[in-house]
Amino acid sequence: MNTLQLELVQQSWKKVLPISDLAASLFYQRLFELDGSLRPLFKGNIEEQGRKLTSMINTVVMNLGNLSALVPAVEDLGRRHVGYGVQAAHYGTVGTALLWALEKGLGKDFTAETKEAWSKAYTILAEVMRSAATETEGKPSVQATAG
Repeated sequence: MNTLQLELVQQSWKKVLPISDLAASLFYQRLFELDGSLRPLFKGNIEEQGRKLTSMINTVVMNLGNLSALVPAVEDLGRRHVGYGVQAAHYGTVGTALLWALEKGLGKDFTAETKEAWSKAYTILAEVMRSAATETEGKPSVQATAG
């Protein structure tokens, strides 16, 4: 990501924060429209899940300028998502739903340049998560090796 893209993501996210509950609701609505098989992966209260999502996105967005510090946390997130049943193919669907929700939430402020910046940021982070998840999936579990 270049500096302008980083600024576009951070500036647009500041506009999302006041409507974060709506943005999260739009995201999950679109996610389940795109792939209804993902709904069972979310066992808890979807509003609470939305707050966790926006909190996590906020942390990532505010730290995009320091990827070396951010990557370990994103890798950990990818490893944890394996346990939730997330598969590599789901990352594309999530990205599509995220960009759609941002577009709906930001309206005219979601310019082509902003969309490209978010797409780039999501692609980088999703790849880090997928890579960590793949490593985790290839390792035997502690239970399987104990004994």
